[in-house]
Amino acid sequence: MSKEETSNELRLSILGMSCAGCVSVVESALNGVPGVTEVSVNFADHSATVKGETDPERLIRAVKDAGYEAAVMEGFENPAEQEEQELARYRILLKKAAVAGGAGALLMLLEMANWLPDMGSATGRWFWPEVAILTLAVLVYSGAHIYRGALKALLSGQANMDTLIAVGTGAAWLYSCIVIEYYGSLPSLAKHAYFEAAVVILAFINLGSGLETRARGKTSSAIRQLIGLQPRTARVVRNGAELDVPIEEVGLGETLRVRPGEKIAVDGVLIEGHSSVDESMLTGEPMPAEKIEGSTVAAGTINQSGSFLFKATRIGRDTALAQIIHSVRQAQNSKPEIARLADRVSAVFVPAVIGLAVFTFLVWYGFGPEPSLGYAFVTSMTVLVIACPCALGLATPISVMVSVGKAAQTGILIRQGDALQTAGKLTCLVLDKTGTVTQGKPKVVSIEGAGGFSETEVLQLASSLEAGSEHPLAAAVLTAAREHAVQPKKMAQFKAITGHGVEATQDGRRVVFGNRALLEKEGIDLASHQDNLARLSAEGKTPMLLAVDRQFAGIVAVADPIKPDSAAAVQRLRNLGIRVLMVTGDNPITARAIAREAGIAEVRAQVLPQDKAAVVRELQAQGETVGMVGDGINDAPALAQADVGLAIGTGTDVAIESADVVILQGSLMKVPEVIRLSQLTVANIKQNLFGAFFYNTISIPVAAGLLYPFAGILLNPMIAGAAMAMSSLTVVSNANRLRWQKL
Repeated sequence: MSKEETSNELRLSILGMSCAGCVSVVESALNGVPGVTEVSVNFADHSATVKGETDPERLIRAVKDAGYEAAVMEGFENPAEQEEQELARYRILLKKAAVAGGAGALLMLLEMANWLPDMGSATGRWFWPEVAILTLAVLVYSGAHIYRGALKALLSGQANMDTLIAVGTGAAWLYSCIVIEYYGSLPSLAKHAYFEAAVVILAFINLGSGLETRARGKTSSAIRQLIGLQPRTARVVRNGAELDVPIEEVGLGETLRVRPGEKIAVDGVLIEGHSSVDESMLTGEPMPAEKIEGSTVAAGTINQSGSFLFKATRIGRDTALAQIIHSVRQAQNSKPEIARLADRVSAVFVPAVIGLAVFTFLVWYGFGPEPSLGYAFVTSMTVLVIACPCALGLATPISVMVSVGKAAQTGILIRQGDALQTAGKLTCLVLDKTGTVTQGKPKVVSIEGAGGFSETEVLQLASSLEAGSEHPLAAAVLTAAREHAVQPKKMAQFKAITGHGVEATQDGRRVVFGNRALLEKEGIDLASHQDNLARLSAEGKTPMLLAVDRQFAGIVAVADPIKPDSAAAVQRLRNLGIRVLMVTGDNPITARAIAREAGIAEVRAQVLPQDKAAVVRELQAQGETVGMVGDGINDAPALAQADVGLAIGTGTDVAIESADVVILQGSLMKVPEVIRLSQLTVANIKQNLFGAFFYNTISIPVAAGLLYPFAGILLNPMIAGAAMAMSSLTVVSNANRLRWQKL
């Protein structure tokens, strides 16, 4: 592979796509480039994601050969610049609509007032050719982009929506010119010009496209907000001086200064100072996070109070913010199965409409009333103008874009578009215990003194023994000592007893701290404490026992408490009709206690990491559609096996990479929100598809004159143009409703 070639993934901006038919053309062109393994073209934001190993210039050339323009999208786009470009396009389209609409309105008013001269009169012979020239100028100004698109499609052997509009309006203008030139030779009923129809159709098309551009911009607001979080400059400390440099010039390991109210430029670790940081845009968590020395900070988050120094650990595309933006875009460009169906229909839609227009012309010309040529022309032109492949092409990607963006704003990162379709169908959810249902951080929940020792003395002796240990239970004891302002004392003759506990001496006393087996080995009688120990174990707590000079001195009970919202989340899942199981490697007593507290009825305990995926397969074999929620390396196989894998974002990178959905703030309550969002999104897509199919199924036969034999109704081509423009706008507007839906 040459240096110019890239591997993995590349994003291209595609210019010139006018309808869903263009998507299949661009995808075919890119798939034909050697080295390309996967292509996904998004009509909603006019982009393409290409995976494989190939030269970007080859990709751009392939797109150009297909009749479109392409450019590589690199780094962070400027949201303000993007919005300015969209606003400029919106204004241009409105201006084109105004010019065409003004010309069409003037012609219609003159006709309604009967002020237009007869084509056969002396005045008509000079007036109507001038109208033809003026309307041609309007068509060129207001429709140049459409005619260029149609020409490119023709040269590449394709047909798209531009083709339909260009043929329809071009035929209207050309037919009108033929009527002027051969006025005396035509039947009287065929002597009608359609100049006003041609320009008014373009007015409606441009107006609809302009409004659609503005509405489509709103669907991208979430991704723009994420991009807008990235500051353009950073304050680095070099040779003792603080310098403001472009974000691209920050190197790994450099020290950066952040002042109150400023955005953090890159990911890093705080090395001096302390502060609170607003991480709500990344995690959805409204409460500021306290940061002290050793705490990690993320690019795009906002420093609220103190000034601090931090060391850069991840820069550029490796920052958490960049990865989130990448994942959101990846999901927006991925296609659920329902979208692939729409693409297949759209690929043949335009050729089918052109064929139907020709068929309509022939039927009316051969069997229609006089003037059959006039009727044939009007009906075939109306068929071309009213058909709307755009609505079909937008139905799915526009809803996916809105949903993925909405999810990102609430701390849910959807990595695969298929997850949006599948999550709403889940019938069974498997939850890991540690870090998913529970907080994943053991803490001291009770201290009991015995044999004359107070609770404070028990905690002091226990923390003194655990002061040098890195065991999670030791960390819980030391944290409790700090919270109770208890100062550990120095111990002598320290000895760790693997799998049991520790022992040491203090002031000539021999102190032992550990599990029940250790104290029984020391010959300490625990019969009188049997009920208490059994109760603690049944409650899911781990009792650690203290003895001084072979006398029982107290109990320090440690537990991994469930998250505050776990029970409510489980209840909401059950209300959704979902079967909830907890699968853990922990012992059955602790597992059942945690499950009981969280409201989970089914528990699988002492399940080995490699067997968690087997549990998922077993449930799938029973006909369940299974979701798996986990946060550790041992959950990765099960996350990959599940129909939808949901990773708690506070967990390991391996688990996150194996998941379809990442819950950034670690709240289990986000799981039912994902399911609800999936249900809303699929319903929205179905509404869009139904509307698009219904519109085309009803409007095209009506445009072809199907109602004329029964009711004498023929559709005006200008009304057809307005209807076509509104159909796409309706789909985009319906998708935007998802932004306000409550999860």
